[in-house]
Amino acid sequence: MAFKADTKSSRTHSRHSSSDSDDYSSTVDDATHPHPPLISTYNDRIRPLLNCIDRLRQLKVMQEGIQLPTIVVVGDQSSGKSSVLESLAQISLPRAQGICTRVPLIMRLQHHLDPRPQLHLEYHDKTIVTDESRIEEDIITATDEIAGHGKGISHTPLTLIVKKKGVPDLTMVDLPGITRVPVHGQPEDIYEQIAAIINEYIAPEETIILNVLSASVDFTTCESIRMSQRADVKGVRTLAVVTKADRNPEGLLEKVTADDVNIGLGYICVRNRVGNETYEEARIKEAKLFESHPLLRMVDKSMVGIPVLAEKLVEIQSSIISKCLPNIVKKINDKLTGYVGELNKLPRKMASVAEAMTVFMRIIGSVKESLRKVLIRGEFDEYPDDKSMHCTARLSEMLNEYSVNLQLTGGIERKELFLMEEIKVLEEAKGIGLPNFLPRTAFLTVLNRKVNGVSGMPLEFVGNLWRYIEEVVTKVLISHSEDYPPLQASMKRAGQSLIAKMKDVSVTRVMEMVEMEKITDYTCNPEYTVIWGKLMSHQKAFMEAVTTDHHSKPAEIEIEWLKVEVGHLRRRYDDDGGEVVGQAFDMKMRMMAYWKIVMGRMVDCMALHMLYSIQNLVNQEMEFEVVKEIMAPHGGGIERMLEESPVVAGKREKLNRSVKLLRESKDSVTNMMDQVAAYGD
Repeated sequence: MAFKADTKSSRTHSRHSSSDSDDYSSTVDDATHPHPPLISTYNDRIRPLLNCIDRLRQLKVMQEGIQLPTIVVVGDQSSGKSSVLESLAQISLPRAQGICTRVPLIMRLQHHLDPRPQLHLEYHDKTIVTDESRIEEDIITATDEIAGHGKGISHTPLTLIVKKKGVPDLTMVDLPGITRVPVHGQPEDIYEQIAAIINEYIAPEETIILNVLSASVDFTTCESIRMSQRADVKGVRTLAVVTKADRNPEGLLEKVTADDVNIGLGYICVRNRVGNETYEEARIKEAKLFESHPLLRMVDKSMVGIPVLAEKLVEIQSSIISKCLPNIVKKINDKLTGYVGELNKLPRKMASVAEAMTVFMRIIGSVKESLRKVLIRGEFDEYPDDKSMHCTARLSEMLNEYSVNLQLTGGIERKELFLMEEIKVLEEAKGIGLPNFLPRTAFLTVLNRKVNGVSGMPLEFVGNLWRYIEEVVTKVLISHSEDYPPLQASMKRAGQSLIAKMKDVSVTRVMEMVEMEKITDYTCNPEYTVIWGKLMSHQKAFMEAVTTDHHSKPAEIEIEWLKVEVGHLRRRYDDDGGEVVGQAFDMKMRMMAYWKIVMGRMVDCMALHMLYSIQNLVNQEMEFEVVKEIMAPHGGGIERMLEESPVVAGKREKLNRSVKLLRESKDSVTNMMDQVAAYGD
């Protein structure tokens, strides 16, 4: 942020004509009048602007991240900083060996028509009325209270309000003088502490840096210059005041015109008040010095004197406030809108059980709707990036994986052992009766073995299913009750309890399903007969492969989707004439056809049970279980919802403070604009 400055006129020098001298002398003559003003003109628009900024600073709006336009005074220790401020404020400030300013001193100067000055200090939320005779002592007392007795420093500011006739309307922040070597009683890291305070104040783009330099030093070596250059690289917001010009006039003209340190807003040279001089006497002597001294009279008159400095500061201050104010208003409005929005999003603080019950039922309704979306309807707009909450897709994947694994596990058979299990079972199921009858007990025996082989898979699927549903339900419950920690714990407990109960029901149903498949062989599905017929069409070719000479036919044959070996069956055929092998083939084909029905049934029944359970959980059981948990003796009842969590309470308090501060700030800006408009009219 750049600020215009008439640097051209401030960096030229010439011998002034006699008319110039007469004009300046008239200024000096005017200065002999009692209590002359430091600035010749006063714009009524400036005071409302400055009052507004001072009020915003008093409200501590900067704590909300809104920077205010500020003139910050920096300088090396013993640079004459206090003397410059005294001349502007026309009061005495504390002077002592070492650091005089140990806290940021906010000086609010206000031109006052009443001949009686009004001075007071503000710090720690209190106001201390003082006067010119006691101001030094009161500042020291206030500083000790803020920063402690001794020579330590503090970031906490002290505000000095000076209402006095003739002072410029200015607000400045005086910071501790820079020192590198700690004296007795100062902390070892005093330089680092001072540098931290200075950098904090001069870093914002809205800050004007008033750099106080002693004429006796090389400007390029001043620590205050180095600090301001780091914060204001181009120098566009830095103004330099050169003190002690009367003591070190040699080379001063060259210093302020060459500008080796890039001071964008120019230089003002001043004479420090000496001894018991009054401020009026000091100004007269200063004017005569720059008018008559053979070296100092060469410095352009736009660059010398406390009155010029005051005029320049008022001009810069007015410019920076005017430029920054629209952005300040925008930031106040934006932050106020944001904080009010955050405040409205917080859970309403409830005052009665009826109100808590209403909120509770609304939460239950929201939970049920969210679960319907993710578990039933397949909508995941509430969790677009969380794939684990795209539940219908995940459930479909789980069911497909279960089906594939079931088929693979139930269909595993070594081709070199084809029919061996069936033959053994048939041999053990022999009885006295007509030949070529397929014993039903043999079929059921093989069926039982196959069902037992896959019986663990449905139970494993049920465990995985309810584990996943528990994660989903818990996440939804926590999400909708996060603003009510006591309620959240009860709802989470209710969800876990309900899932455990429903899982037990599912385990029972699955075990029943498995047992039903073991006790009987039944289906009305016509697909069984069709498949069995297709498989039996291969019987003739199969039997020929078994009965044919070992060397004339291969030992493998394909039956639909199976490729099996028959070599091991030829000896069996030779032993019993092929009766058992033929029965075993028939039973095998029946089992293959029926097993396909069984596998489909185990997947279909699981899918139907899963969908039914989810519907039941969402639409009925969840609400009942949560209400029961809340109303249980250990649940704490709805009354617990009246207890606001410390986190929410802390956030609410902070937001309310910020909203109050920003509303007061907005009102201050509005009042200021009304005043400016009134002056315009």
